[in-house]
Amino acid sequence: MPSRENRVQARFEAMNRKFRVIDYPLDSKGDQLNVSDFYGENVFDISTTKEIPDDVRKELLDVARSGKRLDKNHADIVANSVTKWATDRGATHFCHWFQPLTGSSAEKHDAFLTIKNGRPIERLSVSQLLQGEPDASSLPHGGSRSTFEARGYTTWDLTSPMFLVEGPNGKTLCIPTAYVSYEGHALDMKTPLLRSISALSEEATKFLKLIGRTEADHVGVTIGCEQEYFLVDKAFYYSRPDLVMTGRTMMGSSAVKNQQLEDHYFGVIPDRVMAFMQELDYELYRLGIPAKTRHNEVAPGQYEIAPIFSDANVAADNNQLLMAMIRKVAERHDFVALMHEKPYQGINGSGKHVNWSLADNTGFNLLEPGQQDPHQNTVFLAAVAMVVEAVRRHSGALRMAIASHSNDHRLGANEAPPSIISVFLGSTLEKILESIKDGKKVDSSEGSTLMEINAKQLADLMKDNTDRNRTSPFAFTGNKFEFRAVGSSAAIGFPVSILNAAVLDVFKDTNAYLEAEIQKGVAPEQALLQITEKWVKDSFHVIFNGDGYSQEWVEEAERRGLPNYKTTADALKVLKDEKQMAFLLESKVYNKAELDMRYNVLVERYVKHREIEFKILNNLVNQNVIPAVLDYKKSLFDVMTQQKSLKIETAIEGEVVKTINLALRDLYEIYTRYQTCIEQELGKEPEDVIDFIASEFLPLSEGLAEVCNRIEDLIPNRYWSLPKYHEMLFIK
Repeated sequence: MPSRENRVQARFEAMNRKFRVIDYPLDSKGDQLNVSDFYGENVFDISTTKEIPDDVRKELLDVARSGKRLDKNHADIVANSVTKWATDRGATHFCHWFQPLTGSSAEKHDAFLTIKNGRPIERLSVSQLLQGEPDASSLPHGGSRSTFEARGYTTWDLTSPMFLVEGPNGKTLCIPTAYVSYEGHALDMKTPLLRSISALSEEATKFLKLIGRTEADHVGVTIGCEQEYFLVDKAFYYSRPDLVMTGRTMMGSSAVKNQQLEDHYFGVIPDRVMAFMQELDYELYRLGIPAKTRHNEVAPGQYEIAPIFSDANVAADNNQLLMAMIRKVAERHDFVALMHEKPYQGINGSGKHVNWSLADNTGFNLLEPGQQDPHQNTVFLAAVAMVVEAVRRHSGALRMAIASHSNDHRLGANEAPPSIISVFLGSTLEKILESIKDGKKVDSSEGSTLMEINAKQLADLMKDNTDRNRTSPFAFTGNKFEFRAVGSSAAIGFPVSILNAAVLDVFKDTNAYLEAEIQKGVAPEQALLQITEKWVKDSFHVIFNGDGYSQEWVEEAERRGLPNYKTTADALKVLKDEKQMAFLLESKVYNKAELDMRYNVLVERYVKHREIEFKILNNLVNQNVIPAVLDYKKSLFDVMTQQKSLKIETAIEGEVVKTINLALRDLYEIYTRYQTCIEQELGKEPEDVIDFIASEFLPLSEGLAEVCNRIEDLIPNRYWSLPKYHEMLFIK
């Protein structure tokens, strides 16, 4: 049977780790370089690199913005320049780096080496830069093609910088690309995101011009992702088959102390974790990823990193790189990084709060309320009203976009937002919109003010127009919206493309209204106030500033008519609802085949992940829990036999055995039903079994885990082979 000695050895190794020290780059005087001295050294960005002539750069950037055809001569200059740049830095291979529907990144490496006139040279040709042809049959495609139809294409994304990834013995040049099928359907996260960014820019720019901001010629989506994650010592990780196979603990009795004292959040970072964070920042800076914030999160063993805002497409690529680099650097420090939304029951899960905003080419942020009087900023109020209306219209699609087997465990639990999509605006902004809705004069007395703290030693503190609401899935936070419902393991390209398309839908209607009113002779500002009032009236019921965890809110949301897709199985049905998906088709962010493909892929991935979870829990029961119970019972029987031989009373030992037997009986009863489900239900077509898994099998597995946890609390330490919660969470 599994030995407790393995757990003891794992604990010994974890407790005796030394933190890793790295050598930071030094200048000629031996002093450590500033971050600005090596920032982006592994990045080749056509918008800033010195290797490309200014006139060529201008043309390339124009192509990236306008979508006109790329001059192959210019592409050849880029190919030659990046080849020299990369090989001078030790790169031997290049790859098209893309984001298939797995949710992670993919790459196939080719050597720069080629033979010309019998001589070896390093070369990246124009065709190799512009287009690749990875095998498309073995990556998710949702049944959109037969297995033998393998052709797919990757195509260079000019708007995202190329970068070098370092391996143990060399470097690889990564070229960010989109990934499409032979028929041109998007097989990736990037292509629809790029479509949504372009379409939203067009309508938002038109909006600004209609209201008199004629200097605007482009509106960009800016994103900042707060990435949460857990760290666990690798000795514990590899002693837990469930963590290795699923990314979460399928069972485990809660630690007596976890986060209830609220002492981990923003607490002192342990030295070993700090060493990891410092090396992580160093590697991210070299990749041009502007890591800004790092800290302990709420749960023990949980941490967060957040970057500076960047363009949505670059932010999406950077977040994929960030997650990969967190995992890579964690291994160097003998940690394993857990991106699963809920690796441990009973404590906070991890999210990826996607901060979203709109800004034009002059730097004007449409969601900036102004310093003192947000009620007088008509553009700001209109923008907020349009976003809230977008959430009202397309809350089902937004819920679908963040649905996954792992995020289902997080939504609605321990400081994560509920599955009901609502908007938090804060009391000040809500009152302003309520006044607009009711046709009343706006009270300007609640703008940002100095906060009275009554401590003369402290600097003046400006009070914001909004508080923070951890229970809101979609919150306004000063000059941006925060899509808090996105899960920590998610690729943000998908939910951001849906959010962009939802807002685009309202911008289109707003522009049509403004054009019609202006043609009638209505002043642009008056027309803007009118359409703002309409959107506020239509969507005010989506605004909720209260406690999203409460049962009262669930009941209130139902009265308001807000949908509540509690599970991924429920949420994914939205993809089959033609009415709810019409806005994505009309905007051409997705086509029908791509939506069908994503439905099939997401359903299949949900079912496959659950099947793996159910089977590994089955193994844990057989290989760990039951043997531990039997071994403990044997030792009790041995004690009782010896005591009886000495004519010593065994009543107390008998009661202990009865308690253990009762727990084992409960385990066997639920385990029998569990086994029947595995034998009869798993292996069916995903669409046929997804509802059963979500509504019946998953709760059954959770019930089985609860009995296992009860047994864990009854079994003495020396019989329990699996690392426990208190060990995994607190030994750093």
